Amino acid sequence: MGANYDVIIIGAGPSGIFCAYELMKRDPGKRVLMLEKGRSIEKRSCPKRTTKVCMGCKPCSITTGFAGAGAFSDGKLSLSPEVGGTLPDILGYEAASELIGEADQIYLSFGADKKVYGIEDMAAIEEIRAKSIRADLKLIECPIRHLGTEEGYKIYTRLQEHLLESGVEIRFMTMVEDILVEDGAVKGVVTDKQETFFAPEVVAGVGREGSEWFSHICRKHGIGTQNGTVDVGVRVEVRDEVMKELNEKLYEAKLVYYTPTFDDKVRVFCTNPSGEVATEYYEGGLAVVNGHAYKSKDKKTHNTNFALLVSKNFTEPFKSPIEYGKHIAQLGNMLCDGKILVQRYGDFRRGRRTTGERLMRSNIIPTLKDAVPGDLSLVFPHRIMVDIDEMIRALDKVTPGIASDETLLYGVEVKFYSNKVVVDKEFETNIRGLRAMGDGAAITRGLQQASANGLYVARCILGKEKEH
Repeated sequence: MGANYDVIIIGAGPSGIFCAYELMKRDPGKRVLMLEKGRSIEKRSCPKRTTKVCMGCKPCSITTGFAGAGAFSDGKLSLSPEVGGTLPDILGYEAASELIGEADQIYLSFGADKKVYGIEDMAAIEEIRAKSIRADLKLIECPIRHLGTEEGYKIYTRLQEHLLESGVEIRFMTMVEDILVEDGAVKGVVTDKQETFFAPEVVAGVGREGSEWFSHICRKHGIGTQNGTVDVGVRVEVRDEVMKELNEKLYEAKLVYYTPTFDDKVRVFCTNPSGEVATEYYEGGLAVVNGHAYKSKDKKTHNTNFALLVSKNFTEPFKSPIEYGKHIAQLGNMLCDGKILVQRYGDFRRGRRTTGERLMRSNIIPTLKDAVPGDLSLVFPHRIMVDIDEMIRALDKVTPGIASDETLLYGVEVKFYSNKVVVDKEFETNIRGLRAMGDGAAITRGLQQASANGLYVARCILGKEKEH
């Protein structure tokens, strides 16, 4: 027989952390077990940061471990309910806004920077909005609190210490193999160490990295899901001078475009002023591109990077959006011996491969040093190529210079939001006592809404117990 708990939380990302935080704050005697397949935060380190070569660590410390992918991300907290997930659709705009504010206060209490970007120079923001409207782009205004990669790491370290001191039992390097279900209700979990833990409430907060695992669990146990979205695209890198106005006035410009040829949604995501393009590794060694920026001046670069993501929604009979996104990324890996492909926009537009010689003649020096010059047309379907090209041309009207020949496009960036789990207003699935939250369930798409989601799920659990 295994041990008994009140609540088991699968995954120690932002949604799991804030769920555990709220449970212990409101009911300090609660027996809470958190299971995380990665390492504790102080043991999370990426050798590539020093060696510049991926060592194929299992599990990858960039995407797994305490704080999830958030620990090594740029740590941007989007303070508007319009950005980062579907909480407003489930809970209503006002309730989502209130929860985001509460999560923000917790981050502040653990040391987050008090400065908020994107609210200072309203006259300049109005001018940017006017330019966007003329280019058929929608500017989504979203105040941003920037933790920074190194400061975010410190904040999550304090949160880990707090949870352990509060009595949360956290087991690292422990993968959940299966969820126990009996008579339509959750009973507990089984780990890869063949340990069984029981609880009447199990919360899946597995993050993007765990979305494929959760998809498998849902199929096995008949947990209701819908075909979700997969976002596929490139990471764009330009000199800071090109993005100066947007960086200074908004820090992160959230721009959405519906392309003229195919009417596909393309969005600007995760802008990193003076940042670095980075590689992220998923299970099985899949390399995808990402980006981050540091707070400290000595770690800043001269380049800004951001993602351009094309949102693909699939209809029946298609059932494999995650695999579709991975397949495109694998094509890129195949051409570059497991690395990230980079192409100049001028070559992208002319349909020719970028060479090392052409890369060297530009003003812009790539920040991802081991990226391989190549041809994205051998990776992306034609439709996605057209979408990216039309988005870059539209953005050039707002911030001239983005459509210059030397702009760098790195591929493939892919966001797996695909396992859209069907939940009620208390985030309970059709299995009683099993709740799903955060990015891995396609409910949120970022740190702040995931954190807010965790707070709310904890209150739902405590509310249900009061009823009984």
